[in-house]
Amino acid sequence: MRIIRGKYGRRRFNVPTNITARPTTDFARENIFNVIENITDIEGARCLDLFAGTGAVSFEFLSRGAASVTSVEKSPIQGRFIEKVARELKDDNLRLLRTDAVRYIRESASQPYDIIFADPPYDMPGFGDIPGAVLSSPLLKPGTVFIMEHSKAYNFSSLPHFDHHRAYGSVNFSIFIVPEDADEADGEEKIAEQ
Repeated sequence: MRIIRGKYGRRRFNVPTNITARPTTDFARENIFNVIENITDIEGARCLDLFAGTGAVSFEFLSRGAASVTSVEKSPIQGRFIEKVARELKDDNLRLLRTDAVRYIRESASQPYDIIFADPPYDMPGFGDIPGAVLSSPLLKPGTVFIMEHSKAYNFSSLPHFDHHRAYGSVNFSIFIVPEDADEADGEEKIAEQ
């Protein structure tokens, strides 16, 4: 696993051979981070990495100056690897939650984040329901950027806050942006309903 840019840029870590995660390719990760940096500031952001796998996305956020990163990963093997890399980097701004990401979205999510990244296993049952669950959760606030990684089999463009889609090889990303004035718009809708 390679961290691409930032203060930990070019650092490499040997991923255990028994790891079950499918890491986002370096090429796709580099490109999607360029897109994220053109949309919002990673520096100082509170980031959430759902289905963290090897933690490659989490460490890319930390390397680029995120104030904090919460990594959600239920696999003990992947969790131990994420903790090992965080220790080697001596970075205290990563918090690992060893829990099921879907359960976290539906039951435990209470704090909003500035940037959310989700990369579930492509063959996971209920995969297509994940973006909607995130978008209707307390994880979002005005200004939140949410990136969903998926295969070309999915099209999430009809969901709220969808902004655009990017594809790098076989890796697809749907990008959602909650408008900064989302609270004001909600308030106006509620007033109009009365």
